[in-house]
Amino acid sequence: MRDDMQRRLTAEFIGTFWLVFGGCGAAVVSAGFPQLGIGFTGVAFAFGLTVLTMAYAVGHISGGHFNPAVTLGLWAAGRCASKHVVPYIVVQIVGAILASAALYFIASGKPDWVAGGFASNGYGDLSPSHFSVTACFAAELLLTFFFLTIIIGTTSKGAASGFAGIPIGLGLTLIHLISIPITNTSVNPARSIAPALFAGSPYIAQLWLFIVAPILGALVAGWLSRMLHED
Repeated sequence: MRDDMQRRLTAEFIGTFWLVFGGCGAAVVSAGFPQLGIGFTGVAFAFGLTVLTMAYAVGHISGGHFNPAVTLGLWAAGRCASKHVVPYIVVQIVGAILASAALYFIASGKPDWVAGGFASNGYGDLSPSHFSVTACFAAELLLTFFFLTIIIGTTSKGAASGFAGIPIGLGLTLIHLISIPITNTSVNPARSIAPALFAGSPYIAQLWLFIVAPILGALVAGWLSRMLHED
């Protein structure tokens, strides 16, 4: 049993590390080079591809959450054992922080590099397009709700077996295409916490929204899924 938990936590650590390193890395490094031409679209696909690749690489070990909101949403849906919730969330946050540290170390190797917002999330003046706090809260809540709806639906009884990683990855891509201009896209408290620690106190002060809104959206989706799906 102990070995099983260690395998699960290792899988969650690796998956979350890759999500933050790959997704935020595309935003921090590649999007800063106009000649690459990836822009918002490239960053959106980078986040989607991290989840898609890790869903198949380690998802069969831990369930492939890589996100505290996903863990809590699946718990609300009856898909995640209570004993896994806190350990999963802890290693997800640790994995995200270490990924951000690695990304900071690598990116700062460029002589004229400036961290700036370091792919952090924000509202008001820290929103990419200066959306209000209420607009950002609504966007994060709704988008996380639909992200969990996609995850639960594609892994439910009757869904096409073995293909869940594709709609989940594409779903996260679509979420980023919608909300990068609004909040720089969170739907994942671990992904928000980690870069903010390196971006500084203004971003840290706004973390409450990117913790509360995704978790609320995920919990509602989880509870609603009990009515929608047999299992």
